[in-house]
Amino acid sequence: MTDPLDRIAAALERLAPPPPTAPDLGAHPAYVWHRGFLAPARAFAPLPLDELVGIDAQKATLVENVRRLAAGLPAHDVLLWGARGTGKSALSKSAVAAVQGEGGAIALIEAQADALDTLPTLFALLADAPRAFVIFLDDLGFDAASDGRALRSLLEGGAEARPANTRLFVTSNRRHLIPRDIAEQSSAINPRDSIDDNLALADRFGLSLGFHAIDQDTYVAIVRTYAADHGLPFDAAEAINWATRRGSRSGRVAWQYVVDLAGRNGIKL
Repeated sequence: MTDPLDRIAAALERLAPPPPTAPDLGAHPAYVWHRGFLAPARAFAPLPLDELVGIDAQKATLVENVRRLAAGLPAHDVLLWGARGTGKSALSKSAVAAVQGEGGAIALIEAQADALDTLPTLFALLADAPRAFVIFLDDLGFDAASDGRALRSLLEGGAEARPANTRLFVTSNRRHLIPRDIAEQSSAINPRDSIDDNLALADRFGLSLGFHAIDQDTYVAIVRTYAADHGLPFDAAEAINWATRRGSRSGRVAWQYVVDLAGRNGIKL
């Protein structure tokens, strides 16, 4: 007969299973941070850098920053801001993959915006790892000025310094992360001081890269590049008509058109 204490222990373990074992920090190209534990990314296959068209200056600057981080040299936290679908997220991942392809000792860790308060735990986990890490926070924005305090603390460092082998890459549709009208609604004695303080959150990033809405020629060039790389027929007029129906021209819309084009032609991407 099973000992009652053993049954109780087994029941408690089912209710509160032990935390998952941390993965090998040197074994995977990318990870996902789930509010307290780290897991390998199931698939990390960013676009090659040469498929990201129309953002050459941003590519060169970001890749060089990633190279420095991978080499153990001083590197910046990065804010990638601007119009939707212009390649901010894609470039963040592709830059890391490109440096990995050069032999760089670096990995990407994607964390959700609502996990900012748990990142000090992640930093402690990574501090002694034998490689560098880009902590990637996608589509970040704050609806209230006070919401940005956690990010500000992470960028400035608290009582315990952030490890030198980690840097934050943040994407946002807002250049200053906090809308100006919210900053202006502050009840501070000096409104000008409040606005400066709130908008200066973006200034705490050592590197800020802007991404702007693209013109028709750039959009067509993006589609042409995708089509050539995947062996697809290219028709500029059809590609433009697709964007017109969507009411938007961007790298994201270009890829959506290519997905549709590949499906119609029975070609796997």
